[in-house]
Amino acid sequence: MGRQACRVSQGGRFRGGHRRLSPGCRLRRRQLSGFEFSRPTPALVVHHYERCCVMWGWGMWLRFTCVFAIISVYELNASGHLGLALLSFFIACCTVYSAPGEVRKSPLNGHATAIVTHIPPLFTQLTSFAVMCALKGRKCTLMIRCLIVWVSLTNVLLVMYCLTNPTRQEMWASQEDTCSSRLATLVKHNASMPDQSPACSAKVNIMYLKTHKTGSSTLLNILLRFGQKHNLKFAFPKGRNDFYPSPFQVSQVKDYRPGDCFNIICNHMRFNHHEVAKLLPPHAMYISILRDPADVFESAFHYYHTTVPLTWRISGEDKLATFLASPQTFYHSDALNSFYLRNMLSFDFGLENNLEADDPRVITGIQELSRRFDFVLLMEYFEESLILLKDTLCWTMEDVLYFKLNVRKKSSVSHLSPEMRAKALRWNGADWKLYQHFNATFWNRVEAFGRDRMERELKELRRRNDEMKSICIEEGEAVEAKDIQDERFKPWQPVGESSILGYNMKKSIDPKLRAECEKMLMPELQYLSELGVNLWLTQVWGWLKDKVVLF
Repeated sequence: MGRQACRVSQGGRFRGGHRRLSPGCRLRRRQLSGFEFSRPTPALVVHHYERCCVMWGWGMWLRFTCVFAIISVYELNASGHLGLALLSFFIACCTVYSAPGEVRKSPLNGHATAIVTHIPPLFTQLTSFAVMCALKGRKCTLMIRCLIVWVSLTNVLLVMYCLTNPTRQEMWASQEDTCSSRLATLVKHNASMPDQSPACSAKVNIMYLKTHKTGSSTLLNILLRFGQKHNLKFAFPKGRNDFYPSPFQVSQVKDYRPGDCFNIICNHMRFNHHEVAKLLPPHAMYISILRDPADVFESAFHYYHTTVPLTWRISGEDKLATFLASPQTFYHSDALNSFYLRNMLSFDFGLENNLEADDPRVITGIQELSRRFDFVLLMEYFEESLILLKDTLCWTMEDVLYFKLNVRKKSSVSHLSPEMRAKALRWNGADWKLYQHFNATFWNRVEAFGRDRMERELKELRRRNDEMKSICIEEGEAVEAKDIQDERFKPWQPVGESSILGYNMKKSIDPKLRAECEKMLMPELQYLSELGVNLWLTQVWGWLKDKVVLF
């Protein structure tokens, strides 16, 4: 019907002041809507009822594929699910073009347009149901009401997801925008930047791989104090205190934007150099810490046994000895949290933790790590390691003062007999290879540093540490958690236990030293909170762990 048919009829208006349309215009509108607004016949009712049901079914399927595809695209940079995203769009498009002819041609159905523009067809579907219910002459059933609520909910959730993930679009648009590339651009356009630096200036760009059960919390405290003192920028996790256990991704970093540069990254993670390098300037220092794998295994077995279901079916008082007698009986590589029970250090460093020690991939991985890391400390020689770290980073003695944090009470430590130690090292053979390699490099550095010089600096470090203990710590030693008076200094405890020691701070301290004492005594979670990290996920888990009886 042409445009001429929809002119206003000559001769006035309807009652109420509305314009009266010509007969041709009214017919055209009835054709566009697909319904005659006269009294429907039974055959017409059945036809439109079936039609609306088919449209609703196709609409629900298209909604599901649309939402899944959109979320896959938003998560593309973080998880690499390009195949899933493309597959979802492919399925959605195939669904549109394979739908019944009357559904695709229906003026009530806007799904094909919605797929392309990401506009959910909510109002189209609700209109279809309204017409259907009017034709049937009955109220919506409970099922129909639930479906309407479900469709509305998916729209709300999708909008909320997009609004709460503003970085996804930026990351999609500039996947290669990294800290190094941005700094290179600045250098290129700023010829006045200095090209020389002092022979030894303090290093402030540091990647610290915080490994498990290696005394790493003590070293973390040193780095947090140094970064806070020099107003450095930390790359912290979002909502929790670690990036673990999935391989590290830049999308896990709080307030990250593509191209942002950070000075220090120091929380637990599974190392992923490609992603870590996006955060740090070129020539950043990569450091970590290792410990004898037999001792790591003993500590991890007791600390994490309540969160590793593999250990729940081990009977007897000495579960550790029972496990080491026949590890393959209890261990399954694909079980929940199984990485805590085998080659955990290799897992932290981003290597495969279920390889045997003689696997060529173990040696290749260790060689690659040796090229990446500038210095790896040893827990057994922690003070010597700090002296070498101070020298490597051009720091001062004041920067590496410390108190031991996150230490277990002696009664909770199992003594490993020579036989059990040998079994633990065989079971963690890849970790043993890793430790042997960096143990050799460590002593090479000690020789290069000089034995006499090392002894002199060790004496100075111990003197300064003893001095700080006498100033800060009540009674000069650690106490059990139940005896800690200030909540700020209570450490995180494993599930079902209270084996981690902490400190009481002296009340009469020189005001000039009080702040420094508080920082040196403060456990990891409290320090992160003080630095502005929102640990709501960790806090919820802590509340459940402490207030609810899980075991």
